[in-house]
Amino acid sequence: MSDTDGGTAGDPGGDPALPHVTLTFWGVSASAVPGAVSRMALDRRHLRRAPGLQFAKLLGTGDGRTFTVRDADPKHWGLLAVWDSPEAAAGFAGGVTHRRWESLAAERLDLVLRPIAARGLWAGRTPFGDPAPRRVEGPVAALTRARIRTSKARTFWRSVPPVSADLHASEGLLLAVGIGEAPVGLQGTFSLWSSSAMLNDFAHRRAPHAEAVARTASVGWYAEELFARFEVLSARGAFAGVRYDDLLTAKP
Repeated sequence: MSDTDGGTAGDPGGDPALPHVTLTFWGVSASAVPGAVSRMALDRRHLRRAPGLQFAKLLGTGDGRTFTVRDADPKHWGLLAVWDSPEAAAGFAGGVTHRRWESLAAERLDLVLRPIAARGLWAGRTPFGDPAPRRVEGPVAALTRARIRTSKARTFWRSVPPVSADLHASEGLLLAVGIGEAPVGLQGTFSLWSSSAMLNDFAHRRAPHAEAVARTASVGWYAEELFARFEVLSARGAFAGVRYDDLLTAKP
């Protein structure tokens, strides 16, 4: 997988021409895993009725090192949502879905994101619009998502470990989480970076990732793919015991 170039930071209210994107990760204890699995099924109906919601995906997580079932992390779950406005997102955050997760979760990380660049489709849609690429000072996020062709799965899985190892060794990486809508076949990565320069270095200059990108077109791993970058407007809470509240005030 690859992503697109992006790069001026703005106020958290956001550009009204761009969608308002939220990503929440909940961490649960082992005893709360069955409840979390139930929420993944039950929350779909709440999302269908949410005012101002343009697009949403309930996500399982993993470490993203192989993109197979052995990566799965049953103690962390996510919700990516695209909203008409910050007010719509805030209204949902005060509703039943978040309240029920609060009763289960031992920790929570809330991120508010503004698209910088996006290319490709997710479930046949362009959820992050068509933002004009721009430079951003401060932390950024990257999201890659793909539907892997069944016939290419083995080739794809063999290509993942070197790229993943290099990702986790990259300077400027603050968080990397494998995300998926299903145990196999519908997978991606969400990552947080201290700056666009650090993300660009990984995406375009480090050999394992550059080689994987070069092979994508020739091998045809994906039936559908999406790559997006975001400005991080706010971060609150923790993931796997690491707090990100000071992300926007820390120097890259």
